[in-house]
Amino acid sequence: MSGMDERRLIDLGIRLLFLAVFAYAAFAIIMPLSGIVVWAIILAVAIYPVFDWLQAKLGGRRGWASTIITLLGLVLTIGPLWASIGQLAESLNSFSTKLHNGTLKLPPPPEGLDEITLVGPKAAEIWSLFNTNMDLAFKQYGSVILEFAGSVGGAVAGIGFQLLAMALSVIVMGMMLSPGPKLGEMLQSFGNRVFAPKGGEFVEMAAATVRNVSRGVLGVAALQAALMGIVMKVFGIETAGMLAVIVLILGIIQVGPTIVVIPLVIWAWGSMGTGAALLFTAIMIPLMLMDNFLRPIFIAKGLNTPILVILVGVIGGVLSGGLIGIFIGPVILSVFYELVVAWMNADIAKDIEADTEEGAAG
Repeated sequence: MSGMDERRLIDLGIRLLFLAVFAYAAFAIIMPLSGIVVWAIILAVAIYPVFDWLQAKLGGRRGWASTIITLLGLVLTIGPLWASIGQLAESLNSFSTKLHNGTLKLPPPPEGLDEITLVGPKAAEIWSLFNTNMDLAFKQYGSVILEFAGSVGGAVAGIGFQLLAMALSVIVMGMMLSPGPKLGEMLQSFGNRVFAPKGGEFVEMAAATVRNVSRGVLGVAALQAALMGIVMKVFGIETAGMLAVIVLILGIIQVGPTIVVIPLVIWAWGSMGTGAALLFTAIMIPLMLMDNFLRPIFIAKGLNTPILVILVGVIGGVLSGGLIGIFIGPVILSVFYELVVAWMNADIAKDIEADTEEGAAG
């Protein structure tokens, strides 16, 4: 190796070293905020059609449009949190007052509870004990209640932290909306460098997948929670707002509202009249199941990727990556699916071309 080649090799090594140091420093700085940034990108992609429509209605004022959408997003994220905290504090205060005054009473156990196999008799016994002798009940089951309350409190605190993180993501999203076209061009250029010549198509497909998943997961969950909240409010359930927020979160994380609806239905049959309980059940059960029918329709609309790939990505994404995985999972599986299909079609095209050349030569 000549001296000139050695100097070029050393110069290249030094450049790569400095590039690696800066890349590591940038990664270390961004990593603590990665979740918020990823959520902001997902929200910006999902909301951009609405932003584009709004800025056109405002005469091209992109700054005003992004500000309005950001403020609305903050209301939707922080508003339910404050409402739920206030309602929870009010419920806890009422519970504490009734417990201190000795006026805390549970409704009668539902009819037929003691007939349920295995758990029914014990549940009816505990229920009756709390109704007849609250002090003895707390002595026997106080530790279990405290442990359960601690778990619920931790879950509520976690939900509150996620909503606050979402509020920060909404602010970052608002900053991304106005320069959206330039950011889109940069992503397409990057995609073409990595997955040439179909990188731009993959970026567009990823954006379409995020928008469809937003409609299919977030949109359906919001619709389901809103309808259930209205029904619970109409039937006089005091904690309707807090339960609606829980239903929304359970719908987003793909757990479903069953663990909220079934206890409510059981409570309705023990606390309401037969006609009211029957009507409540007849409304809530279809609302509980509506996401199973609406979600695939919204997710698959306008996409060439098979719905099975998208649904597997949604479910696998939430199991492996939580809420962010709902969007990242289907995007990764969709791109992987298209890469595999393109690779298979390329091999078939080569075989056809080879057969054609052999036929022409013959």
